[in-house]
Amino acid sequence: MIPQETIVALATPSGAGAIAIIRLSGKDAITIVADVFQSVSGKDITKQKTHTIHLGHIVDPSTSSGQAGKVYDQVLLSIFKGPNSYTGENVIEISCHGSTFIQQQIIQLLLRRGAKMAQAGEFTLRAFLNGKLDLSQAEAVADLIASDNEASHQIAMQQMRGGFSNEIAKLREELLNFASLIELELDFAEEDVEFADRTQFHDLLERIEFVLKRLIDSFAVGNVIKNGIPVAIVGEPNVGKSTLLNALLNEERAIVSDIAGTTRDTIEDELVINGIGFRFIDTAGIRETQDHVESIGIQKTFEKIEQAQVVMFLVDSTELTMESLERLKVEVEKIRNKYPQKALLTIFNKKDKLDESLLTNLKSQIENSIFISAKQKVGIEELKNELMSFVNTGALRNNETIVTNTRHYDSLLKALEEIQKVKWGLDSGISSDLMAIDIRSALYFFGEITGEVTNDELLGNIFANFCIGK
Repeated sequence: MIPQETIVALATPSGAGAIAIIRLSGKDAITIVADVFQSVSGKDITKQKTHTIHLGHIVDPSTSSGQAGKVYDQVLLSIFKGPNSYTGENVIEISCHGSTFIQQQIIQLLLRRGAKMAQAGEFTLRAFLNGKLDLSQAEAVADLIASDNEASHQIAMQQMRGGFSNEIAKLREELLNFASLIELELDFAEEDVEFADRTQFHDLLERIEFVLKRLIDSFAVGNVIKNGIPVAIVGEPNVGKSTLLNALLNEERAIVSDIAGTTRDTIEDELVINGIGFRFIDTAGIRETQDHVESIGIQKTFEKIEQAQVVMFLVDSTELTMESLERLKVEVEKIRNKYPQKALLTIFNKKDKLDESLLTNLKSQIENSIFISAKQKVGIEELKNELMSFVNTGALRNNETIVTNTRHYDSLLKALEEIQKVKWGLDSGISSDLMAIDIRSALYFFGEITGEVTNDELLGNIFANFCIGK
């Protein structure tokens, strides 16, 4: 059911600024604003063309008899008539001065004239209900607003423009065509005829399975690009972890001290490298300690390693002896064995104090090692390049579809499971009526992604995460 009320909300961030935009949407949007807008040229805005802008004043006409209406502000009024608008309805955008007093006065005036306050995401929800966007495109709007680096922006733009939707819709349409033929066979079950070419159907299922697996695999890349790649900086106390974090961020973010155990808690900050967000976590030093507070910090360190995708094991190279080098090898191997799926990088700090022979020896004994001087900021760019090598951005460079949404990922997994059931049934020669059940299930999960299959609870969960005004 498409709501009929005209809604209003502030579309720009709350607070004072140079300008603010107040947005209305609904069948009465133009007439409501016409009652309070006075064009400087005397135009009747109800008779103006769509996609036009008009200069005038917002005036409260409900003043006492004989007095001129109270003028709130001089504004620019933009008119977008449905269905050629963002929501598919009549939309008005009022660009006023950014005073919070002016914003509230205008919104309250419009509420008194019959508009109602918009809920979170209600403008985009109406765009979905009116067929201007499918559900995955609507979700991409929220991702676009939240994007804080080039990679997440690129993925959100590609999805909002329908790249993901088109791929899913094409597969669903082809599967639907075969499903129709299978259903038709059920109507002629007594005649024992086949309308669906089984060879072509098998080829289609193979192709759908391939595409679904590719999209599912892309989630591993897409999810970290969207949320940032967590990198844990670990090592013994006082090896320079906080200095390294400061060097990477190019600011004094963490406290640096010669006293072991200074970092009692984890410190997190984000850095964008070549368009990819990395979330660096400076952890408490790992060592045996009787200090209760420090021991809690060390426990948190292990928790952060669990959450990280990349582990940077930092070593003070000036403290190395033959005995400690062997111990280091054991420690590195322990981390590799405990977290085999995590990228591990061993970083030797204080490179400036090493001679070349020792440096060459260390490189040969510890794989995936890199040498830096955090204090002198030597080797930091090389370290950043090494971190980028852990990120598979090939799909991003090739403009392939990348899945970043957990809901889409879950539906794709379920759709793949049903497609594999259909494929098994086809190979096993099961009856058409049983195969049709699995086909319908696969179509259902495809439809969940784009919104052809939906319910109020699902829409509520999705659009509740939007900002009001969008």
